Amino acid sequence: MKRDISKSIDNVEGREKISGEAIYTSDITMEGMLYAKTIRSTIAKGRIRHISIPSMPKGYYTVDAADIPAENYVHMLHEDWPVFAENSVNHIGEPIMLIVGPDKEVIKDIVGDVKITYDEQTPVFDLSDSHKALEFTKGNPKHAFKKAHKIITYGYETSYQEQTYIEPQGFIGYPENDGVTLIGSIQCPYYVKNAVKTTMGMDDDKVRVIQAAVGGAFGGKEEYPSLIGCQLAVAVAKVGKPIKLVFEREEDMEVTTKRHPAKIHMEAAVDETGHIRGIRSHIGIDGGAYMGLSQVVLSRGMLAVTNAYTIDHVNCKGDVYLTNTVPNGAFRGFGAPQMIFAIEMFINHIAEDLGENPLEYKMRHMAAQGDLTATGGVFRDPILLNEMLETIMEDSAYHEKHKAYQDPDVFKGIGMSWFLHGCGFTGSGEQEKIRARIRLKKDDKDDVHILIAAVDMGQGPKTTMRKLVASLLEIPIENVHFKNPDTRYVTDSGPTVASRTMMVVGGLVARATRKLSEQWVSGQELVVEESYRQPDYVKWDQDTMTGDAYPAYSWGINVTEVAVDPNTYEVKVKDMWNIYDVGKAIDERVVLGQADGGQAQAVGYATLEKMEHNAGKLLQKNLTDYIIPTAADTPRMHNKLIDNPYPLGPYGAKGAGELTLVGGAPSVALAIEQAIGRRIYKIPATPEHLMELMNHEDH
Repeated sequence: MKRDISKSIDNVEGREKISGEAIYTSDITMEGMLYAKTIRSTIAKGRIRHISIPSMPKGYYTVDAADIPAENYVHMLHEDWPVFAENSVNHIGEPIMLIVGPDKEVIKDIVGDVKITYDEQTPVFDLSDSHKALEFTKGNPKHAFKKAHKIITYGYETSYQEQTYIEPQGFIGYPENDGVTLIGSIQCPYYVKNAVKTTMGMDDDKVRVIQAAVGGAFGGKEEYPSLIGCQLAVAVAKVGKPIKLVFEREEDMEVTTKRHPAKIHMEAAVDETGHIRGIRSHIGIDGGAYMGLSQVVLSRGMLAVTNAYTIDHVNCKGDVYLTNTVPNGAFRGFGAPQMIFAIEMFINHIAEDLGENPLEYKMRHMAAQGDLTATGGVFRDPILLNEMLETIMEDSAYHEKHKAYQDPDVFKGIGMSWFLHGCGFTGSGEQEKIRARIRLKKDDKDDVHILIAAVDMGQGPKTTMRKLVASLLEIPIENVHFKNPDTRYVTDSGPTVASRTMMVVGGLVARATRKLSEQWVSGQELVVEESYRQPDYVKWDQDTMTGDAYPAYSWGINVTEVAVDPNTYEVKVKDMWNIYDVGKAIDERVVLGQADGGQAQAVGYATLEKMEHNAGKLLQKNLTDYIIPTAADTPRMHNKLIDNPYPLGPYGAKGAGELTLVGGAPSVALAIEQAIGRRIYKIPATPEHLMELMNHEDH
């Protein structure tokens, strides 16, 4: 059922509360609303020679680069991603123009009649065109490798992963107060606002962004909505009416950002005792046609090069390669899943090459409190991996099963990974780039309103933030309100990414709540604010990528049991035992729900989610061809949390959302290795790939 909502749409939240239904972007209608559909490039690279547009019926419009009043790029870290392609195109599906009008079927016909001719150019699909190179060094890796008793080298490869959120991308835009208002399915309201301000050349008070209910995101609605928001703002400014732009599922999968494919080269310098003295690594990620957030994804991946191990000498290099494919971007874990897959497999493969027990070998290199991180920072807080290991080994009967599954005829295996994840933005990002600010308002009825830009996309901050404030003030949770962010009213507390919502934003909310409590006068309105301050001990040099990359780390261990069909090589992930240190869980059920979801995505990443392109055209562009885990594919989950409060987090909370995914793939892959007696160097480990491994004895 469609709902007519007033032009200002300020009553969306109230209607949700009354009806009990979430109101998504697709549900919203407005008087006189038009619709938009995108005309996209059909080639991977070339110059636009001519565009033939049919005669347009009255009330229908084209919107393209010529209509942009200011800057034709999406405001991010780089200025290379155009709002609309103007003279050239760099990937199949690149947006060239919008067709806008009142009838979707007529729009569809017009789109079909638009003809574009190109001068095609030779596209690039291999990882050869680096547009960003990073490097950091710890200790003296040159000396370590020069003195090495043995040097062991392997390469690893990971593929695309599609976020497959339930709700596709979409916005509604409408004119308001000589500016534009946008409501959509987003993670980062201020990212969209700042991008639209840049493209439109508008003042701050002329751009308003409102979050509708969000049907999942997983990073896929971090940067990409800024592109759509800019396009729609241009259209609204030209047409002067409300316009809705919502993608169909296949369009969404074809043209939106994915997890970056990666190729990772690992070298270890091993001494006479078998100890790893140094690691050299290179990670190359496929950024697609434009940089977007790829530089930050690369950085996060590189910082995980030694994972939860202490290695004294490290050199890590990385490159973002641009290709004529769909741009890649944010996805839960943000580069860490690629590198953690590589380092976990690598450590196990080194142990096997040396004839050592992989578990014992890993324990010899396990990080401890006071050790230096990969970038020369310090692990200041307690690291409870030993206690976590004891618990999960007992719960999973790891030793007994690992021994039983040595029999090559049983086609079963058990694998273990452990891992860390830095909480918040890398290095000085929180202090220098985000500068989060939050506001709490107490009204004259003594209800408290949380005014932050954090988005609830299913991960639960509407529960945890309200619970936090209610607990600190000792008032009923019903008296604490957290509405979907609207940039007209909320401060810029930063994006809902990087496992920062509870530790960073929640930490500010906790501080503001204590301030509110101290100033509390019943019946009087009161507003308090807090701004982020980097802990004094965090020292980071962005140029050399050295120092404390994060103020704190969350930790986890996964154990996975699999069975592989010896005829079809289908993998059945039977059970997963998972234990996590997220500091102190504000709401345990919310965190355990995150764990279930993260591990389901990890299973898909490791075994099922195959995505490839042919000359830049994605072959898996719908949920028939692109396979994600269903309930039948999801293993029995056995999740536990361990308390290890972080002093600066609210009630000791650290990051949780990304941690639950980043280590899952190597745990699954190592279990498959034992089941088939072959090594895994790339994921997803599909039945076709496993059959290929089994048919080649040299593997």
